[in-house]
Amino acid sequence: MTTAVTTSVTRTDRRVSARVRILLWLLLVMAVALAAVAMTTRSILLRDVDHRISQLLTQETREFANFVDQGVDPDTGARFTEPRRLLQVFLQRQYSDPDEELLGLTRGTGPAPDVLRQPRDIAEGVALHRDRDTLARIFSSGERSGTIDRPQGEVRWAKVPIDPAGRAAPGAFVVAFHADHEQAIAAEAFRTQLAISGVALLMTTGIGWAVAGRILAPVRVVRRAAAQLTEQDLTRRIPVQGRDDIALLAETFNGMLDRLERAFAAQRQFVDDAGHELRTPITIVRGHLELMGDDPVEQAETVRLVTDELDRMSRIVEDLLLLAKAERPDFVTPEPVQLAELTADVFVKARALGEREWVLDGVADREAELDPQRITQAMVQLAQNAVQHTVPGQRIRIGSRQLDGRVELYVADSGPGVQPQDIPVIFERFRRGTARRSTLTSGGAGLGLSIVRAIAEGHPGGRVELRPTEGGGATFVLVLALEEDE
Repeated sequence: MTTAVTTSVTRTDRRVSARVRILLWLLLVMAVALAAVAMTTRSILLRDVDHRISQLLTQETREFANFVDQGVDPDTGARFTEPRRLLQVFLQRQYSDPDEELLGLTRGTGPAPDVLRQPRDIAEGVALHRDRDTLARIFSSGERSGTIDRPQGEVRWAKVPIDPAGRAAPGAFVVAFHADHEQAIAAEAFRTQLAISGVALLMTTGIGWAVAGRILAPVRVVRRAAAQLTEQDLTRRIPVQGRDDIALLAETFNGMLDRLERAFAAQRQFVDDAGHELRTPITIVRGHLELMGDDPVEQAETVRLVTDELDRMSRIVEDLLLLAKAERPDFVTPEPVQLAELTADVFVKARALGEREWVLDGVADREAELDPQRITQAMVQLAQNAVQHTVPGQRIRIGSRQLDGRVELYVADSGPGVQPQDIPVIFERFRRGTARRSTLTSGGAGLGLSIVRAIAEGHPGGRVELRPTEGGGATFVLVLALEEDE
């Protein structure tokens, strides 16, 4: 027992509320979206840096190639014949970017080329002109451009070879761009965006927590209301505000509570009615069995009385079960029925209930949507009720008629009628009219008219009415609504 309680408590402690789950999902989506935006921005910035460097290298090499084709020596006015002189004049006329190095390379006496350069403020440890091994690889390479990864940083380069026909040693023009500064700017922008994203996530956390709490407030009201519901108190309802999904949930929950309240009320009424009505026959059965002696005649009479009471209890239980089923949506199953045929069938069945003057008063010649079995049951019950409150030879009329927008099926007797004080309660369970009960003893439990009312009200717009009979007696009428004619 202790283990079970501990496990239950642990599971409850590990439960994550809907508010927290909503917030976590919101933060996860926001984090993924912001990370995707930041990575995309970083990729775009780096691509722009790469594109700008490529354009710069292309521009510088194109300008030098044009100078080789069209340039003249300012001292002689003639075309250049020496690569060194060509490179010196070109470099003197160029204005390079802060991260750009323009170098002229000519073949020297050793493995490393001789270097011509512009005076620049690039740090000596970073400047490419000090890295003779790298310049030698560039000078001897057959490629026109490339990238060098150095400990000092990445260098993008482009080369234009110079090999004028004649006696001079070959040379090359090299454009080197130090990409670290441009890449650092992109990285700084990426870090700044990450920081802004972090602040946005923190703000989203606070705003999301408040918004989720506001959205889920009606849900918490529903949960508290459900926790406070008991079998003894089903009257609590959820206040409905707005017209959103939460309001619809509250309306649905209230509808469920209405159905539960009706179901519990029907259950309690069934138990109360059964206990109230079965108590008397049980007491009678027990009393006769306790007093039964050894005389065979007495024993046979006791068995007869006990059997009679058991049959009465069986009828009561069946009637109560029928009334309990009246709360179900499938209690009646309407279908198209010819009223004239239904009325005639009821009349034929009712004539076997007793020796009375049975009269088929009239029939409605039309079709209606109703449950023929339930309507027959109600009409036969009314006929049985009329038989119980009349004597042989008295008239009982059965009929149906069509009025504006409705049909009426009725049973009219010529008995003592119903006293005015009994009319409001005549259709309640276990209630019988005082005048009719004192005149003739029926032995019923007072459930017949309750069943008739349940069947009538089970049809859309249906009801049962008690009307006076001309000349004395009572007329019970089933009023059923008609659908509009096509």
